[in-house]
Amino acid sequence: MCVEPDAPIPDTNTMFALLYDELRGLAQSWWRDQQPGQTIQPTALVHEAYVKIARGHPEYKDEEHFRAIAAQAMRQSLVQHFRSKNSLKRGGSNQSRVTLTGIESDGQIDPVMVLALNEVIGELEVLDKRKARVVEMRYFGGMNEGEIARVLGVSDRTIRTEWRTARAWLSNRLTEIDSRDDSL
Repeated sequence: MCVEPDAPIPDTNTMFALLYDELRGLAQSWWRDQQPGQTIQPTALVHEAYVKIARGHPEYKDEEHFRAIAAQAMRQSLVQHFRSKNSLKRGGSNQSRVTLTGIESDGQIDPVMVLALNEVIGELEVLDKRKARVVEMRYFGGMNEGEIARVLGVSDRTIRTEWRTARAWLSNRLTEIDSRDDSL
């Protein structure tokens, strides 16, 4: 934590400055093994997220809640970027298999995976908004179970269960999408 628990809540600019290195580190981890020449860089992604946050004038109650807002802004910025660049459409010759394991563990940011994950998070949001927020905060915000639990006002155990369930649902849904695309 950067902010003392009983201290007044800093304004958006101050909070962003406090968390800048952490958010940039998270974004940079997505580009770790990426090929050179990407059209969006970690610093630019974090700055785009800041602009979204600053324009929205969000009300947040603490640092973790701000990080959840930043996760949402980073997700939106990534998706917007990949959509606008029309990157690697499904079915293309450079198609990657879309799996949740691949998204979580390979250290690369794959436009196909980000767009597919965004699509299924949207579907999950219709079914269960809280599970969708857990996935968003976990993947796009790099938040742990305890931090997510505090933001959502539930127990760590509830978040562990929600994450496990959401991850299984997302994996199944991504497999369905991948199978559907293979048959086209």
